[in-house]
Amino acid sequence: MKLLHIDSSVLGPHSVSRQVSAAAVERLRQANPRLVVNYRDLSQTPLAHLSGLHLAASQGAAPDPSVRDDIATGQAVLDEFLAADIVVIGAPMYNFTIPSQLKAWIDRILVAGKTFKYGAGGVEGLAGNKRVIIAISRGGYYGADTPMAALEHLETYLRGVFGFIGVRNVEFIPADGIQVGPEHREKAVAGALQAAGNLNAA
Repeated sequence: MKLLHIDSSVLGPHSVSRQVSAAAVERLRQANPRLVVNYRDLSQTPLAHLSGLHLAASQGAAPDPSVRDDIATGQAVLDEFLAADIVVIGAPMYNFTIPSQLKAWIDRILVAGKTFKYGAGGVEGLAGNKRVIIAISRGGYYGADTPMAALEHLETYLRGVFGFIGVRNVEFIPADGIQVGPEHREKAVAGALQAAGNLNAA
């Protein structure tokens, strides 16, 4: 079984989402010692954002030399996603949504004919056989019953993205209110780490 571990925070060892994603991976690794883990750090090794040259190549044009290597990297990113049985993602909220480096990764895995397709009945997701676990961290509180609910575009976006490609039951491990104060941060991190440690191994 293969696990793909993605981190996207720019905060390195100070990142809550990194701590929680690592704890989730460790829990699954302990439960299955034969688990093969592939790690990609989108902050340390960012992907280029899509350009017109990328899109032209995806539609059959000869790749421009300036993006040829990056197109090959994008194919490798897609291949490692397709090969994974489990995907664990560390996703902090930046300005109400995902980090731009995580968006660049998503742009490489949402590929027509690979992870979804259009048909007479609409869109069909092709990646529904994966387990996706996402460790999210948010500085404030964005629940449905809070004044900030309308600005929550992290969990809602990721749920929509993975649902689009067929993953209906995305597992979220939230750490909320980490910028509200030290006590809130400590409580949020402890709760998220406990949830990661209690993940269903199957």
